[in-house]
Amino acid sequence: MILADKIIELRKKNGWSQEELAEMLDVSRQSISKWEGAQSVPDMNRILRLSEVFGVSTDFLLKDELTLADLAVPGDYTAVPVSADPIGPARTVTMEEAVSFMDNRLMAAARISIGVLMCILSPVLLILLGSASDAGLIGLNENQAAGLGLVVLILLIGGAVALFVTSGLRSKRYEYLDREPIETLYGVDGVVRERRERFRGTFTRQLVAGIVLCVLSALPLFITLMIFGDDGTPFSDFRYCISIAITLVLVAIGVFFIVRSCVVWGGFQRLLETGEYTREQKLENKRNQYIDAIYWCSVTAIYLAWSFITFNWQHTWIIWPIAGVAYGVLIAVLRAVRSRG
Repeated sequence: MILADKIIELRKKNGWSQEELAEMLDVSRQSISKWEGAQSVPDMNRILRLSEVFGVSTDFLLKDELTLADLAVPGDYTAVPVSADPIGPARTVTMEEAVSFMDNRLMAAARISIGVLMCILSPVLLILLGSASDAGLIGLNENQAAGLGLVVLILLIGGAVALFVTSGLRSKRYEYLDREPIETLYGVDGVVRERRERFRGTFTRQLVAGIVLCVLSALPLFITLMIFGDDGTPFSDFRYCISIAITLVLVAIGVFFIVRSCVVWGGFQRLLETGEYTREQKLENKRNQYIDAIYWCSVTAIYLAWSFITFNWQHTWIIWPIAGVAYGVLIAVLRAVRSRG
């Protein structure tokens, strides 16, 4: 049994992740991954530290003829006990599961980003038809224009919901990655990191493009008001609605890029337990899961009720950025309360 295998088995026997072991040894997680992959060997100081952390002798670590069965011999060392993980025991992820999950994220990224795009674009035709009808630019009365716009809106939202539901059903088998601590088998960590590095450039470009488009989306409104002003006439309202429509298109494209890249990137974070998917964050998410459901369902209900009652779809979309900021404040307050408790 070589040193690499002994490090893997002893780490798993104690229920530690590579990141946790790396913190104990004051090394990077990449170093642990290389040791376990037999790509490098720890120096003597690290060997001594490993023997202390695992509670085994240096002879056991260095002699290939010794196995874990030898640790049961009376008088030999035993692994040091650790406290149980507060979110449950670690679940093993095989290479097949990891590759399948990464492929699933690529599919989910396409479906979810297109669904979000459709939701944001859904009121555009309703806004344009309504304002064009008021200005007398089309041969439809107000009710006909509103009816046609609502049909398109419902079809787009229905299609988006279908995409979200099918994506969620296909991803359901991987829900444990969001909630449970995981341990990856030999080689999985390296493969995931390699695919993440290949995607890093695309992630950066799409994220930057999405943010830039969202920032620039306000320009059509400002330009329209600066050049034409607002004289209160139907045609002035039509110009204003066109700028609103362009703004929504730019926001939709920008959010499409952001969501698409972040869904894929989030998949890598889940498998590596980094970023928003560390074990501490998983515990936090588990505590907040019911709050999340209640909060976002309430926001959706308020948005739809406000929009259908006032019929001001060109204005009601503002609830989403406000809700996003308010959600961050809510989570920060909850964390502060829990830390004091």
